[in-house]
Amino acid sequence: MGSAWLRFYAELNDFLSPEFRGRPFVYEYVGQPTVKDVIEALGVPHVEVELIIVDGESVDFSYRLQDGDRVAVYPMFESLDVSPVLKVRAEPLRRIAFAVDAHLGKLARLLRLLGFDTVHRPDISDAELVALAKEGRILLTRDRELLKHRAVTHGYWVRSTKALEQAQEVVRRFDLAGRFAPFTRCLRCNGLLRRLPPEEGKRRAPPKVRIWCTEYFECSSCGRLFWPGTHYPKLATWVRMLREP
Repeated sequence: MGSAWLRFYAELNDFLSPEFRGRPFVYEYVGQPTVKDVIEALGVPHVEVELIIVDGESVDFSYRLQDGDRVAVYPMFESLDVSPVLKVRAEPLRRIAFAVDAHLGKLARLLRLLGFDTVHRPDISDAELVALAKEGRILLTRDRELLKHRAVTHGYWVRSTKALEQAQEVVRRFDLAGRFAPFTRCLRCNGLLRRLPPEEGKRRAPPKVRIWCTEYFECSSCGRLFWPGTHYPKLATWVRMLREP
């Protein structure tokens, strides 16, 4: 049997039992487990971890604990660039795209509103979500166990149960405020919108809309027609709120 001192920082404490939060503690183990196995045995999904320091050195998830190790585990750094010492992932994300679990439909629509490629269906399965994560999508879920799947390299456990707060969490976690492209995706199917000639839009729009509207958009995937209707100011307010730090 061996033992190591562990300390988890910031929001990673959300996952720990109360007696382990915000302080160093001794972890006893049998054999020589990897640091990833230990972190997840304590309840922390590996995708929430950005940096692991063992006795002053950055290590990756495959590092095997040694008796007497002192291990510090950190979440993503929002205001400090630590990329030169990161080892927990083989490569950074090439693009921002999400896979959202079945219970987070309102969050998915808000991310689409902001212009982010977001796959979601009310009946999407865990197996489909993991497959999408393998393709390089960030998995968003309130299921901690799903985030522990070995194939999931980027993900986030959504804390809030309110959609707007959930979107704020995701924007902060992945530093998205400067990447918004609002009103460019279909809120229903995630397809990209294209501007229509006014004449074509008027031909397809309801009679009352034709009287005043001159801007029309069509979803390139489902063909749905969009225009800046009475709901537009509310959606624009949400975009402004989510862009705020």
